[in-house]
Amino acid sequence: MTLDTLVSDWQWSKAHPYFLSASFPVDFEWSVSSESFKVEGGWAEHGKGETIWDRFSHEDRVFENQTTDLACDSYHKVDYDVYLLRGLMAPNYQFSVSWARIFPTGRKESLLEKAVAYYDKMIDTLLQSGIEPTVALHHWDLPQALQDTGGWENDSIVEAFKVFSDFCFSHYGDRVKTWITFGSPWVVSNLGYGTGEHPPSVKDPIIASYKVTHNILKSHAEAWHIYNDNYRKLHGGKVGIALNSDWAEPRNPSSDQDVAAAERYLNFMLGWFAHPIFVDGDYPAVLKEQIEKKKDLCGKELARLPVFTEAEKQRIQGTVDFFGLNHHTSRLVSESLNSCDAGPNNVGDFQTHTDPTWPPTASDWIQSVPWGLRRLLNYISLEYTSITKVPIYITGNGMPTEYNGDVFSDTERVDYLKAYINEAMKSKFTVQSLMDGFEGPQGYSQRFGLHYVDFEDPDRPRTPKASAYYYSKVIERNGFAETAAKARCTRVTEMLRPSPYCVDAVSRPEQRDKNIKTHYKRGICCIQWGHNYRL
Repeated sequence: MTLDTLVSDWQWSKAHPYFLSASFPVDFEWSVSSESFKVEGGWAEHGKGETIWDRFSHEDRVFENQTTDLACDSYHKVDYDVYLLRGLMAPNYQFSVSWARIFPTGRKESLLEKAVAYYDKMIDTLLQSGIEPTVALHHWDLPQALQDTGGWENDSIVEAFKVFSDFCFSHYGDRVKTWITFGSPWVVSNLGYGTGEHPPSVKDPIIASYKVTHNILKSHAEAWHIYNDNYRKLHGGKVGIALNSDWAEPRNPSSDQDVAAAERYLNFMLGWFAHPIFVDGDYPAVLKEQIEKKKDLCGKELARLPVFTEAEKQRIQGTVDFFGLNHHTSRLVSESLNSCDAGPNNVGDFQTHTDPTWPPTASDWIQSVPWGLRRLLNYISLEYTSITKVPIYITGNGMPTEYNGDVFSDTERVDYLKAYINEAMKSKFTVQSLMDGFEGPQGYSQRFGLHYVDFEDPDRPRTPKASAYYYSKVIERNGFAETAAKARCTRVTEMLRPSPYCVDAVSRPEQRDKNIKTHYKRGICCIQWGHNYRL
């Protein structure tokens, strides 16, 4: 499929924006997320292994030499974090486990029981609070011990990830029913092993970047098969992958060249991972043909795309129960020819632009372009899920604000979420993130959280921002309609009994911060709704 069929839809969408006022489907699932290395801290506690992000931050590669060492101290604040989720009334919490915490060396022989117990407590506390856990097996923080032997470039990592996945499924699978194998793997391949902006800081966009994707795809497939063969009948869960992608809007929708360039952009970013899993077990023809075309034109190799065997194609194809999408922004894309340098843009013959009218954020790579989400969902539905017939979950959407000024009145995030939620009439929407955290090379300077974290205070107190209140009301109403709130409140009240949660919660030492009492007076609503919260 090409993008030609969507061009008229883009033009109509931009000329006729609208805002929904209805409620979402009754089975719609609201969620909020975090990632282990961004929030947990306890970087070496109880024997946890070093991750590539620990090493990266200790090498002073991060803004103001900030590190992952303490982060939000979530390793010691399970009850506190679940308290925040209760205040949001979030029915689902998506978080990643740290491979290096459970297996410090990346291998099962190094199993750390205290780490296993930490995630046991997290999962059990969530379930006791009526919150379903969604667990990502890997979100960027590879054990450094595995990287020391080549990381995702080493074929042996496929078996290592398979063993780790098997352990997580066997130990936590009776309570966790939704699993994500990888979160935003394009970032690992492109920024970790291509440009070197992220750890492990490998700068090899010709060979390593493509090899990494190859091994991630095989690792994903092995994890899915382990679950499908050994745990699906036992636990009745589902396994998917969360792929990150921008929307690619042709800079000139009337230009065949720009439309084709936008198609190549999507294939170099999204199709690189999605096509093998959701279509036929192999890389998209557009990607393979473009790489060969540039090799012939330039007389040298600009990208070395590995080849799957027929057995590997069959092993990878269809290994998914849902399509997870992490999406934050869009790009205008135009054709750009005649470059013989490495890198996706050059190999793909495309150039990216932004529209100066798009609202900016604290990150120069994220602008608010909500209609792009709808275009991307339509594209995914036509290109991928129409074949596999699996649902699309939005597994990550959010924007950063600067750490300055009024850190609580994040009205830009409220506007951003309102607009993006409006475009997402799918079965699940996940806001990134529950709280401020460590944001890679930007450290703590860019804040994605619904809750402000005071990183100057060693106790790391959290305070809800305006966006937390906004999102909690959307959840309460199951959308934007007041009538939905009344109906849903009645159902929940009938199901769960009241408790003194709001009083008990703030009396615990780790939750004594006065901000909680001040900013979460709306916690009284928890009693009205009848949530049975116990800490």
